[in-house]
Amino acid sequence: MTSLDPVLADLAAAHGVAAFFHDWRGGERHVSEPAVVSVLAALGVDASTPDAAREALARARDGQWRDMLPSYLVVRGGATARVAVHVPHGDAVTVDLEVEGGGLISLAQLMIWVDPRDVDGELIGEATFEIPDDVQLGYHYLHAKSGERSARAQLIVVPDQLVVPAGRHWGFMLQVYAVRSRDSWGMGDLRDLADLVTWSGHDLGADFLLVNPLHAAGPVAPMEPSPYYPSSRRFVNPIYLRVDDVPEVAALPPEDVEAVASVLRARNVVDEDLDRDVVWSAKREILERAFAVRNDDGRRGSFDQFVAVEGDALRDFATWCALVDRHGAATREWPAELQDVRSTQVDAFRDTEANLVEFHAWLQFLCSQQLTSVQAAAGAAGMSMGVVNDLAVGVSRDGADAWAFKSALAHGVALGAPADMYNQQGQTWNLPPWRPDALAASGFAPFRDLVRASFRHGGGLRIDHIIGLFRQWWVPEGASPADGTYVRLDHEAMVGIVMLEATRAGAVVIGEDLGNVEPWVRDYLRSRGVYGTSILWFEHDDAGHPRAPEHWRELCLASVTTHDLPPTAGYLTGEHVELRYELGLLERPIDEERRSDEAARVAWLHALVAAGLLDAEIVTAVTKVAEPGTVSPRRDNFHTRVEPYVDRIVDALYADLAATPARLIGIYLPDVVGDRRPVNQPGTIDEYPNWRVPMADEKERPVLLEELMASPRAARLARLVSGSTT
Repeated sequence: MTSLDPVLADLAAAHGVAAFFHDWRGGERHVSEPAVVSVLAALGVDASTPDAAREALARARDGQWRDMLPSYLVVRGGATARVAVHVPHGDAVTVDLEVEGGGLISLAQLMIWVDPRDVDGELIGEATFEIPDDVQLGYHYLHAKSGERSARAQLIVVPDQLVVPAGRHWGFMLQVYAVRSRDSWGMGDLRDLADLVTWSGHDLGADFLLVNPLHAAGPVAPMEPSPYYPSSRRFVNPIYLRVDDVPEVAALPPEDVEAVASVLRARNVVDEDLDRDVVWSAKREILERAFAVRNDDGRRGSFDQFVAVEGDALRDFATWCALVDRHGAATREWPAELQDVRSTQVDAFRDTEANLVEFHAWLQFLCSQQLTSVQAAAGAAGMSMGVVNDLAVGVSRDGADAWAFKSALAHGVALGAPADMYNQQGQTWNLPPWRPDALAASGFAPFRDLVRASFRHGGGLRIDHIIGLFRQWWVPEGASPADGTYVRLDHEAMVGIVMLEATRAGAVVIGEDLGNVEPWVRDYLRSRGVYGTSILWFEHDDAGHPRAPEHWRELCLASVTTHDLPPTAGYLTGEHVELRYELGLLERPIDEERRSDEAARVAWLHALVAAGLLDAEIVTAVTKVAEPGTVSPRRDNFHTRVEPYVDRIVDALYADLAATPARLIGIYLPDVVGDRRPVNQPGTIDEYPNWRVPMADEKERPVLLEELMASPRAARLARLVSGSTT
């Protein structure tokens, strides 16, 4: 593929759109002209003809000179900074700093000469002002005034570095919905999560529980099963509520509640996929009845306070939920007047359906209360962090956030990922990306509100695909994942806002930095005190050999596996290769894939032997059928040979994690029970029951929370990663 026309390439660069990139094999790939033109169009830039591209490039080059102040400025605390102000050449100008919480500071102008520029026939000059180094962390405003002209800009002062807790900490990683107890209503809930933190913190000494995103889905069937394809990332899916713990439910006839609950509890011990529609239908029935009979017993005041604090965001979300109840989940198919969150028709609907809107707001009030109780239980159990929440990459096109923040999202493109070794066809996630220019114009308001909410009920935040705060892979509608390109974001602003909110919450930040990541990004995150993510199966040295534990990075969350791979036992037996073959996701012949993958697993077994963590006899037994220098192309042979030693190998792999300098270690909860099935197979939707797999043992028999907490294996793995001898 040839490189772009120079004008189009310069225009793309001016808007942060990549004309070329390096793929996962290190090769340079040039982006096609149609892809660049489509992505620029999604940014509101017309490059459809050479003349249009030249005009757009001229505007871009004069862009910052057209505005009196930039829309925002991000600086690190403790450092001075400069802000450029543009006014007609020779005009006087002053700049004041309005400090968050009150107060006004006049900024000093620096005597720096900058040649004026002709912009649209007017000579524009540039004045430079200094921001002092003692401005507190927070969100402030700059005010510029020159004659009758004035402008305002957001000033965001962020930490230079996050404080990293001393020592090593470990915890479980889990999908809340998959961990059911005897009292669950068909899927894991927030009471189950509270019991998990109490048990793992008090009995095992865990410091955190990393949970799947609890983001809100739509309120009607079919409910989206993927926690990474939410309706809203700011609010919570009420399907996680433990209905029995809602005080208003106590006012209902107990036999009525039990009649509904017993049917769902019976599903907990049946070997079948989770059914969110059945669960939510039953829970909603009881919650609607409880809402109808609630009285003013003091909780009304708490609810009103919650609504006041959440403000317009909660009002808009609850309104969207009510609109879905009345008009269906396909938001983009609603009448045009209902697609505008600020239209008079939406206001009228909100008034007409005030009770239904309040019901959905009340559900969020209940979620907040139960999540607060979970984190309180974590603290009481001695956890230093408690719940670590997970922030998904984006939101559904038809969801509440896309409806409320339509102008801040790009249309005609979707987020995705280029090909890598585990997704060789690339991925399109059908998620609308943030528009960098719209975020800038708002001072990042929707993003910072989202991040602030994400820290509210936990001691940490994992950011899925954190490279999306640096650059995102945009795929034009109708194109394949390979026909996309990268778009740059202001990572200093995005990461800085995360750090500011983490500092205010006293929480840690973990970035999922796997996949096709520019090396400098990991260095940057480490320098800012953000943990990376290291998965054992992906850790190799420059020669391609398993990385020795002493050479792992320190500032990371280390684990053996992740939710996009099978649990460790399943990975050892090659379940991931066979599943991808059955689903048609491989880019090379199955025998070649089996040989390559088996060789990689055998290499890890040899590494465990070299580290003194596994008996050499086990490796001999597992590899004895293979000829020297080769491995068997038949999956069944390897599966049969490794099966008797799976538990011992799993223990050795976690012991290998304990030998690394990693500051955080995660035990994947399905590894405790010997589960083999992945919870998600990337590149599929309904071809595999993604996000619907309950926790089960190696025979796919459901394992409930009570059995899990009695498991000696849980205590053994906890001792391995903590270094405890008791």
